[in-house]
Amino acid sequence: MPTNRYCAFPSTFLWGAATAAYQVEGAAAEDGRSPSVWDTFCRRPGAIAMDHNGDVACDHYRRSAEDVKLMKSLGLQAYRFSISWSRVQPAVDGKPNQKGLDFYSRLVDDLLAAGIQPWATLFHWDLPQWCEDEFRGWESKDCAHHFADYSAMMARTLGDRLAGLFTINEFFCYLEKGYGADTHEPFAPCKRVDRKALAQARHHAVYGHGLAAQAFRSNVKGKCPPVGLAENTPAVVPVRETAENIRLAKEAMREMAGMYLTPILEGAYHPAYLEGLGADAPTFTAEEMRVIHTPLDYVGLNLYTPTYIRPDPESKRGWAQVHHNDSYPRMVMPWLGIGPSILYWAPRLVAETWGVKSIYITENGCANGDIQTEQGDIHDTARMMFLQNHFIQAHRAVDEGVPLHGYFLWSLLDNFEWATGYTRRFGLCYVNYQTQQRTPKLSAKFYRDVIRRNAVGGTIEE
Repeated sequence: MPTNRYCAFPSTFLWGAATAAYQVEGAAAEDGRSPSVWDTFCRRPGAIAMDHNGDVACDHYRRSAEDVKLMKSLGLQAYRFSISWSRVQPAVDGKPNQKGLDFYSRLVDDLLAAGIQPWATLFHWDLPQWCEDEFRGWESKDCAHHFADYSAMMARTLGDRLAGLFTINEFFCYLEKGYGADTHEPFAPCKRVDRKALAQARHHAVYGHGLAAQAFRSNVKGKCPPVGLAENTPAVVPVRETAENIRLAKEAMREMAGMYLTPILEGAYHPAYLEGLGADAPTFTAEEMRVIHTPLDYVGLNLYTPTYIRPDPESKRGWAQVHHNDSYPRMVMPWLGIGPSILYWAPRLVAETWGVKSIYITENGCANGDIQTEQGDIHDTARMMFLQNHFIQAHRAVDEGVPLHGYFLWSLLDNFEWATGYTRRFGLCYVNYQTQQRTPKLSAKFYRDVIRRNAVGGTIEE
């Protein structure tokens, strides 16, 4: 039995891990799956590091039963996975691909049999290529309506067996990088649209989220699981813990989330967002805003790096962002600055700003320069340091009454890391991409111990 439980979590706290379909599944052209925009983008020379692609990835499509056994051995209580939209609806006619549906049905059944809660995400960036070809993706309202139809189909297929449902993962990353054509780290579909078209695409995406949430709830056969989303809203941290700094941090969070989380939770875009766009602001109806404001059962937060906010009397806002300079500590990604307090401040500010009653950390983790020893071990002590310090801050949140109910570590496996291909490793388990062998890293054993004791710190029997 564990002793010295100095950072013990509530018995109801949920510990899990996450992946995304295009990053792990492979089998990109098998059993009726059609291409996604990521399949297309990866064929563009030089788009991805070393011209890598997700054709095989971690071969999870064939190895899902093996991977569920791996999750069970690590003590995971929950698994967050995404569904490949083009695997289950391979054409614009919306007809289901039964082989694709069967795969996810087997995965869910295997998870339940292993005592692991299945949490599904409908959209984790891999938009069907047919949706881009026919409608220009989220630039068109048609995309939102097709997304709702897809959601209804998955509700009928899996809904009553899921523990939770996420509509969309990270509006900000997909839309700003995919439609704003960020050349520093390009994302599919990787096109540069004008400011008005981007604003309208943002609106269609949050509208699609609301439609999908409603469609899912209306089509579940039996008890509906809780429905939410997973967003990487800026992880705002006040530079000092004073009442004034905290007030400004809340204002900054509302404005920085003004085009995504704010309209979803408030039913209106942040005034500064619309004012800044001027004539390029999106067009919308009152009914669309009501759909966007569809009540959620929880909010998922993907948290990696802090956004520090300081008072700025010279700004009309009264606050300013403190940017990381070259000396700021980072993990093995240029954007991944280390700031463990995000697991305290982001859930707290979201709860206090919008009255959210249930919050999950839906992604948190880090890339590390993992090297396998001759004995086959991976001593990723830097990742252990990263996780331990973040868990302590999550415990602070729970201890102070913040409604933080669970944590999904990114990621279960090393995988296809978007524009960086297979050159960055985020996994608890090392993947040999030639043999597809999975090897739990030292951090996986550390995480297993945290789950077993439901606490950070203390000792545990082997």
